[in-house]
Amino acid sequence: MSETSLPGHFSGLARLKLFFALSRTPHGLLDMCTPAFGALLWLGHFPPVHTIVIGIITTFAGYTAVYALNDVIDYKSDREKAAKGGFSNTGSDLDSIIIRHPMAHGLLSFNEGLFWALGWTILALIGAYVLNPVCVLIFLCGCALETLYCLLWRVSPFRTIVSGAVKTSGALAAVFAVDPQPGGTYILCLFLLLFFWEIGGQNIPNDGFDVEEDQRFNARTIPVVYGIQSANVIIVASVILTLIMCVVIFYLSWTIDLIGFIFTCTTLAAGVYLLLLPALKLYQSRNRSDAMALFNKASYYPAALLMIVLIKLIF
Repeated sequence: MSETSLPGHFSGLARLKLFFALSRTPHGLLDMCTPAFGALLWLGHFPPVHTIVIGIITTFAGYTAVYALNDVIDYKSDREKAAKGGFSNTGSDLDSIIIRHPMAHGLLSFNEGLFWALGWTILALIGAYVLNPVCVLIFLCGCALETLYCLLWRVSPFRTIVSGAVKTSGALAAVFAVDPQPGGTYILCLFLLLFFWEIGGQNIPNDGFDVEEDQRFNARTIPVVYGIQSANVIIVASVILTLIMCVVIFYLSWTIDLIGFIFTCTTLAAGVYLLLLPALKLYQSRNRSDAMALFNKASYYPAALLMIVLIKLIF
């Protein structure tokens, strides 16, 4: 659905799609694989059914709320960008499958977006409390960091570090949801794995795709401040660190017999295909299209890891 073809009035279903666009639900559904992966890898078996059901509802509510919060906090700057022809759209962008930033384009009001974000936040808080009160604290920290990330758009390129921390919160909460006292080494490795994945596979590539637009609006991102070449070096380094942490965390979690070794090698192969090869291609070409290709492929990385863990647990 293109931004120019959207009608002025919407049916109930079309309007619901706008709310899901606000929360970038297609991307959020992929991100939901991250908590499931982190929890199952640590636990080594499936948790009780009620934990799974509450966990799925809470995870969906949490990601829906946080992505919507991004647009609520950025409402004024997004309106400015939309008014000046910003938000370059592309059908290959996961975040543009429906429409980018419907509030900024006047398709949803600020109050509608705010109430949507608050409603899902309340549901996420209830579910998190039921699972483990520690999860409430982690979720609130994630929301606070997401707010800080938005406010730093024209302030500091190091906002990407904040983004990396935000993306780890769902998985960390999920681990505490299935085990009140998880291992500290595992938590640290999981944090670093997802931190570097977000920086190298998501945040900086997305900023690289938007670099010309961000320059117009005086944004302070890694590609704008340090240049595309330096940004691509950071991307490749972060991706390599992601692969290293992935091998480490699987090595620590599984018995290293022949089967464990095969599955660990499979995770490495998934990382090479979804992260390293696209990152190296971007480094060589420096093309915006390759930045978006890396972003899209990297978005499937948690789903690939979750699938590997599920296969291991089932068979």
